[in-house]
Amino acid sequence: MKRPALILFIALFSISAQAQFTFGPKIGFTLNTLSIDQSTITTELNNSFLFGVFARIGKKVYLQPELNWYTSGAVFKRPSIGSLSPFEQEVLLSNIQVPVLLGMKIIDIKAACIRAAIGPSMNIIVDKKIKTLNSSGYMKPIEKSDINTLHWGLNIGAGADVLMFTFDVKVMLGLSSIIDNVDIDNSPVLFDSRSNGFVVSIGWKIL
Repeated sequence: MKRPALILFIALFSISAQAQFTFGPKIGFTLNTLSIDQSTITTELNNSFLFGVFARIGKKVYLQPELNWYTSGAVFKRPSIGSLSPFEQEVLLSNIQVPVLLGMKIIDIKAACIRAAIGPSMNIIVDKKIKTLNSSGYMKPIEKSDINTLHWGLNIGAGADVLMFTFDVKVMLGLSSIIDNVDIDNSPVLFDSRSNGFVVSIGWKIL
């Protein structure tokens, strides 16, 4: 515990010593899916737009908290296999995402810079929608009550600043399950479904 605390203290000290503040809106495009720990069930990708705001504190080393809204989800499919009943359900989740990134400028010139960042994100699901294929013999196993409202992630990315604009590419990795278990045919089935994907965004530094 002491070593991570010391590293965090040194990082925060470095940031405060180079105090610089930037703030602005951002917009992006996300491509994501919900993973699943079942070989008989497949998932498809979901894409959506991301809208948010960001702040950046620091110069060479910086802290960047954000507040974003985006939609995640997937289409879960299971064909008819032997005695297993088929199902096809689309899960769409509206998320409020709060990432906190620790970054460093790798190349820094007067009008532009190239940087890298990593940090955790808290995701709060504010709306849940489930669309089920209505066909004879198809089940409806996933319910809204199966979906956790809070889930955690890790963001790893790189970006560039050019004048007042910021450009970022980030990988989003799920650290906790959105869907743990689902009751199928009166038996709990482990989904361990996590949100993974990437986002490309552009921001505008108004401060």
